[in-house]
Amino acid sequence: MDEFKLQILALLKEDARKNSNIISTMLGVPQEKVDQAIKEMEEEKIIVKYAPVINWSKVDDSKVTAVIEVQITPERGRGFDAIAERIYLYPEVKTVYLMSGSYDLQVEIEGKTLKEVATFVSSKLSTLDAVLSTKTHFILKKYKQDGIIFEDHEEDHRMMVSP
Repeated sequence: MDEFKLQILALLKEDARKNSNIISTMLGVPQEKVDQAIKEMEEEKIIVKYAPVINWSKVDDSKVTAVIEVQITPERGRGFDAIAERIYLYPEVKTVYLMSGSYDLQVEIEGKTLKEVATFVSSKLSTLDAVLSTKTHFILKKYKQDGIIFEDHEEDHRMMVSP
């Protein structure tokens, strides 16, 4: 990928609401060139979606988010892809990563209650033939996501003392 498209991606990642006119001004290129590059990246599925980062704790505290470590047996000929696909097709599943280390997949899910999440793990996820084990971690509080700090922290107003 060329440097121009990488610059556009960096600007959109910082703020997806930036329009092509602003981006063209920032990069010093014609707006049509920016529009064409964005269109190409959308068609190639490099840009998949434009979405805000939301601090849900300030909006709706009733969601329960869990990160589940899953050990699986890879399928002959398809490796981890087939089981990952079966897992990510569940509507509760928000994210699935193939990992290195002590487990194979990291699955992030959302539910309305702890019981709903536990039921998903015990009745849907753990019952898949390829799943060897799961370990569920509940997210208690998000401090930072995608480089954005959620905490409202006070400025330090103490006077500096030097010897």
